[in-house]
Amino acid sequence: MLRRMKLGEPVDPRLPWIRRVPTLDEARAVTSAGPRGQALRRAAELLGEDLREGSRVQAVRTLPLSTLVYPTTFAFDRAVPMPWPYVVLTHRCLLVQVRAEGAIRSILFNPTDYVASEATPFFARLVERMPDPELGRRLLTKQWGQVDAQLAQLGIAPEDIDVIAFDHFHTQDLRPLLGSAVPSVDGAFVGARFPNALLLAPRAEWDDWDHLHPLQRSWFIADGKQGVPQDRVVLTDGDYALGEGCLLVRTPGHTTGNQTLFVHGERGVFGCSENGTAADSWTPRESAIPGLRTKARDYGLEVVLNSNTPELAAEQYNSMLLEKALVDRSETDRAYVQMFPSSEVTPSLLAPGVRPSMRYEERDSGTLVTTRDRAAAS
Repeated sequence: MLRRMKLGEPVDPRLPWIRRVPTLDEARAVTSAGPRGQALRRAAELLGEDLREGSRVQAVRTLPLSTLVYPTTFAFDRAVPMPWPYVVLTHRCLLVQVRAEGAIRSILFNPTDYVASEATPFFARLVERMPDPELGRRLLTKQWGQVDAQLAQLGIAPEDIDVIAFDHFHTQDLRPLLGSAVPSVDGAFVGARFPNALLLAPRAEWDDWDHLHPLQRSWFIADGKQGVPQDRVVLTDGDYALGEGCLLVRTPGHTTGNQTLFVHGERGVFGCSENGTAADSWTPRESAIPGLRTKARDYGLEVVLNSNTPELAAEQYNSMLLEKALVDRSETDRAYVQMFPSSEVTPSLLAPGVRPSMRYEERDSGTLVTTRDRAAAS
């Protein structure tokens, strides 16, 4: 068990091992954005100490899903003065196993169905405008296999997944994952991919999804949660400990319900979110990416946002300060913090010269407990 962290009530009676963490509540209550950012930084440092003083997670595995093109101007908040309109991002899912109440629990963070995600308006328009949309789709993306297929290679059955969460709901269609009375966009829906999993969904963003603001519409699949059974969804309003060595923390700004997964693994505490798109996003003053160091110096910035949704920029900035304060420094280069972008800028011929100073690529550690292991122990 975590030795110092204060834990509150369970998030849901069906998930008694997921407990509320009140550490950041007082800092969040500060009304002015500037002082709130500094209060969040101080509270996050204490929460990080609590996390690293406790047990590590059982295991972490990184599951690469697909590449996608993304506007350079959004990836680094208009800081990069290069003529290339797009960078390439590699999107990944994390499988985290934790010990909780005498059992192993399995969590998927960002198990995106990349086929269903093609209905995201921004990406759908991009493909449609190409002379040959099908060829364009193949040229613009590389795919490593859907999450359930990759889990099978690791010896994990879909039925073993207990909880699903996303850093935010941009590009997501939940119907293939959780089941629905309404088919997904390709019409091929046959059932829930993860039949026993519950979704942890921030209430604010879940409600926003029903009434999208014009600044949000390009990035959400409008009917991506249509018909998903409510009993598969646990609405959340706080920060939570997901068993030993793992936290799910509110980091609003990129979206209203944005959240970050923090994991205590073999290489220390790391975080995963899409608030930034490269290690440089959290340490721009050390960056060799053209423009980032200059922007950070000229504007007095400690972080540079992934800024495709600008309506809550100050909140996103504060959330990145929180992330930066909670995690450990990189074991490779202490100038950088272990914030692992869920969609990470990857060097590409589409954007020569835009190369992250450090690429994390994976955060794997520990020993997985497979479906066969569970059967043998029962």
